[in-house]
Amino acid sequence: MSNTSDDEFHAFMTGRWPSLLRTAYLLTGSHHDAEDLAQNALARAYVKWDRVRHSDDMAAYVRQIMVHVHADRFRRRAVREWFTPRLPETPVADGTADVDRRSALMDALGRLAARQRAAVVLCYFEDMTHAQVAAALGTRTSTVRSQITRGLAKLREDGVLTALAERPAAPPAGRRRPVPQRGTIR
Repeated sequence: MSNTSDDEFHAFMTGRWPSLLRTAYLLTGSHHDAEDLAQNALARAYVKWDRVRHSDDMAAYVRQIMVHVHADRFRRRAVREWFTPRLPETPVADGTADVDRRSALMDALGRLAARQRAAVVLCYFEDMTHAQVAAALGTRTSTVRSQITRGLAKLREDGVLTALAERPAAPPAGRRRPVPQRGTIR
């Protein structure tokens, strides 16, 4: 690639990295897997950069690559990962309702089927239209609407999310909010 193309890719990558990492985290549920997924998507985008930069929406093109890379990870995996409601280590609570809500949401998203999770994440966290989600997932708009409807129904049935929705969002008076650690996704 020429220096101009390299500069364009570098500018795109640095500008879109937080958004790509956030989407990857929502798809994978793990900071480490999210970084790997975002890096793999950008590596594939770099190889196809001439095609990417001439597309109507470069960010959507790279998100679509990321969704496909994420789907490929599950197809190729010999040993399947199983999501469990309990971690092997005892978590240390930081005392903020926001962290509890985010954790509960990630757990609830983890219990959704992969296609439902991808459709819900792209529609509600990336603010994509149903048509854009359908294009990213390589399916019909009616299938996307069906996946979103089923995914949202499962999320509504989740008792943890209902309990969290009833709790106040603000921390108790007199307690300071912790400073976010470097490398965390907000």
